Amino acid sequence: MNPWPVVIGPLLFLAACTAQPQVSRDTGAQLYAQTCVSCHGPDAAGNGPLAEDLPVPPTNLTRLAMQNGGNFPYARVMEQIHGYPGRFHVMPEFGPLLAGPDVNWRAPDGTSLRTPRPLLDLATYLASIQEEI
Repeated sequence: MNPWPVVIGPLLFLAACTAQPQVSRDTGAQLYAQTCVSCHGPDAAGNGPLAEDLPVPPTNLTRLAMQNGGNFPYARVMEQIHGYPGRFHVMPEFGPLLAGPDVNWRAPDGTSLRTPRPLLDLATYLASIQEEI
């Protein structure tokens, strides 16, 4: 009798429970182009065509990791993008636009959060364009 199925079954289950969801940087780049460029600009430096008309200058999104000790602040970025009713007065609440299937995302602190996949795709794209420290 082969003992491997007894061992492999639980290991596959454990891997499925702890694995991070598949995300798409390309989908995130498309979402950025559709929702963020007008304020943050094509290079994400905060210099979009509407930037001068805003009461608060858009953030340079390429320096978020640098401003966070070299670590990209995924949770804070996704919170800011998603928005909460009544919390933001300048940045639109993109939650409805970024609706999609929820995935389990494990934050750097180990917390598992249900997160819309498009929101995670967008955050993954932003993490990929960070300036080097």
